[in-house]
Amino acid sequence: MPSARDNQGREVAAVRGVVHSILGMTAAGATHIAVATDHIIESFRNELWPGYKTGEGIDPNLWSQFSLLEDVLRAAGFVVWPMVQFEADDALAAGAELAAKDDRVGRVYICTPDKDLAQSVRGTRVVQFNRRTRQICDEDGVVAKFGVRPWSIPDYLALVGDAADGYPGLAGWGKKSAAAVLAKFENLEHIPDDPAEWQVNAANARALARTLAAERDRAMLFRDLATLRTDIHLFDDIEALRWKGPTPEFAAIAKDLDAAVTVDSDKK
Repeated sequence: MPSARDNQGREVAAVRGVVHSILGMTAAGATHIAVATDHIIESFRNELWPGYKTGEGIDPNLWSQFSLLEDVLRAAGFVVWPMVQFEADDALAAGAELAAKDDRVGRVYICTPDKDLAQSVRGTRVVQFNRRTRQICDEDGVVAKFGVRPWSIPDYLALVGDAADGYPGLAGWGKKSAAAVLAKFENLEHIPDDPAEWQVNAANARALARTLAAERDRAMLFRDLATLRTDIHLFDDIEALRWKGPTPEFAAIAKDLDAAVTVDSDKK
């Protein structure tokens, strides 16, 4: 979104973009919505791995909108899950699992293409939805994209690493080799030390086996980092997520956001 400042001089472009996007979901027929936010960037994972992602490097103009976004979304009538100890991805995973257990729920859409959330996909009932491309990724879609079932995604990320989250994976392990081995054994602890038992088409299998044998504990740590927590209590009844329209306060807020002045990026 182009930079925009409200009558208080605050940068609000990201807030306007997110609110417009979420309201677009309701216009498209979504009935129950919750928005998870990283209220604090750091989480328990930073204690497990010192290289895990932090708030360092976030544009101050973006960072300043985090708290404002939560307030505006609440005023718009949406349920907000601000995460402190856990991450927004954990809340999405926990919320999706809890919602899927309710027989009244037809389908759960996790509205992000983030590869971490692929582990939460279940059949065609819990899917990922990329609103930019309008693509739905169900369980078969996860297999087509990564070569493994959803429940093997944390193991897959442990081997190949995740630069965005700040952990490197194991040396030599690439997407193809990780997919080939995990497609057969599913989890790290089931992969034999002897590559002769793999019987899969993985280049440099012996070297990969040696690396895994020497760094299995590290791989298990990376898997722990990649595993989304679903034991977070977020709501008691799915009806708590039903959108009933904006609060009375939202009209004035929306008016201010609509009146925000677009700023030329060369003159900020």
